[in-house]
Amino acid sequence: MNFDVKYMLSIIPHILSYLPVTLLISLLSILLATALGIIFALLLRAGKGAAGFAHLYISFFRGTPVLVQLLIIYFGLPQIFPALNSMSAMNAVILGLSLNTSAYLAEIFRAAIDSVDKGQLEASLASGLSLFQASWRILLPQACRNAIPATGNVYIGLIKNSSLAFTLGVSELLAAGKLAATESLKYFEAYFAVGLIYWGLTIILSELQRRLEKQINKPYVN
Repeated sequence: MNFDVKYMLSIIPHILSYLPVTLLISLLSILLATALGIIFALLLRAGKGAAGFAHLYISFFRGTPVLVQLLIIYFGLPQIFPALNSMSAMNAVILGLSLNTSAYLAEIFRAAIDSVDKGQLEASLASGLSLFQASWRILLPQACRNAIPATGNVYIGLIKNSSLAFTLGVSELLAAGKLAATESLKYFEAYFAVGLIYWGLTIILSELQRRLEKQINKPYVN
């Protein structure tokens, strides 16, 4: 059977109609994962008890498949906590992707903070700045600069992992492609169209990351 380019192009607009769902899942997950990543990065630098909990959290979410985590959250947790029976599939996906991604971001943020020379913070405190001022003006800008490349890669991975939402019944890009493939039996064309859309999303995000890196690196370029 020949590859039907015309059919593939014809279904792309229909699949794109589900793009807002994918973007919403990705954006909310990125925001929540980033906040959690910062919190756990700080816990890693705290006392033994807090650091131990953070290490356990990171080990679990980095060491188990994302799909398993989503299934545990959506189908498993309501058995233990009946109040979660009202949780929607969309919220379960956002929560699962956020928890998984935050485990990776926590290590990235911790390494970025550790990469900044401690002497700079000490010098800032000695010059009269408060710990908050020194962290905000000296430590965090340099840590963010060091974290951006790896953080961007994690965000790209999160966008691709959002395709797992269809396993919980969320109608997003992959679900739309699966429906088109089932109706036409042109599986290769339908899934290839979905792949092209995800590829386009990652190219856009990579370009945004490149421009952000370039902007932040301007003060450091001679």
